[in-house]
Amino acid sequence: MRKNYCTMKRFFISIYRFYADGFRNMTWGRQLWWLILLKVIILFAVLRAFFFTPTLSGKSEEQRIEHVGNELINK
Repeated sequence: MRKNYCTMKRFFISIYRFYADGFRNMTWGRQLWWLILLKVIILFAVLRAFFFTPTLSGKSEEQRIEHVGNELINK
């Protein structure tokens, strides 16, 4: 049991070191990762604002139950 734990631990440590070393030695990659992260954040913010509007906000508990029930029946 102890041997398996040690080999698994070494395996994950080697994977971590591989990726950490790769990110440390990047030149253009770091800027590209920041650009990708920024685009994803903007994309999700826009999608949430325009396509996933909160339809249940401002309604009482009974109105929410009624709305959800109607949506489940109609769809």
